[in-house]
Amino acid sequence: MARQKSYHHGDLRQALIDTGLTMLEEAGLEGLTLRKLAARVGVSHAAPEHHFPTLKHLMTAFAVEGFRLFAASMRSAMATAPDDPAEQLRAASRGYLAFATSRPHLFRLMFTANRLDWDDPALGPPASAAHAVLEEISAPVAKRMKLDTPEGRAAVEQLVWSQIHGHAHLMIDGKLQREDGTGCEPFVAPLDLARVLLPE
Repeated sequence: MARQKSYHHGDLRQALIDTGLTMLEEAGLEGLTLRKLAARVGVSHAAPEHHFPTLKHLMTAFAVEGFRLFAASMRSAMATAPDDPAEQLRAASRGYLAFATSRPHLFRLMFTANRLDWDDPALGPPASAAHAVLEEISAPVAKRMKLDTPEGRAAVEQLVWSQIHGHAHLMIDGKLQREDGTGCEPFVAPLDLARVLLPE
């Protein structure tokens, strides 16, 4: 029998998350169980339950990490772009698509409401940080369109989010070809939303 690994306090929880995220991308949501995760990590099948009593708890922990990485992907792209509303919108879109296409199963999980515990206090801050990027890139659009009210800004955010999020799903579902040549349609740059919403 293989010797089980020994973990210091707190290490097992992170090992379960890190290994689980890898398994999530390998097998998808339906292929991941706490028992399979325990086997991959090398602990007893009951060990994960000390940190994650149910699969929903584990999925929520995945989403916490996912939203952190998601926001970082957008912020990283924005940091390399000129400090101009249109360029920031384009950069955030690139970061959004980069995250979605590199971690498609995690991306889907993060926006699947019934698989996550949205009452978990750990989930709110990273999700809000990701949403703050949407608010930031949409605010100049709302101002340009003379919709600079709470309702107007919310409407613009919904429009921007719908376009980028829909494009991401079309890419990860293979309906649009990526820059690496995978997918069913020839690759074209996404419709320049910035040019439509922030004309020069």
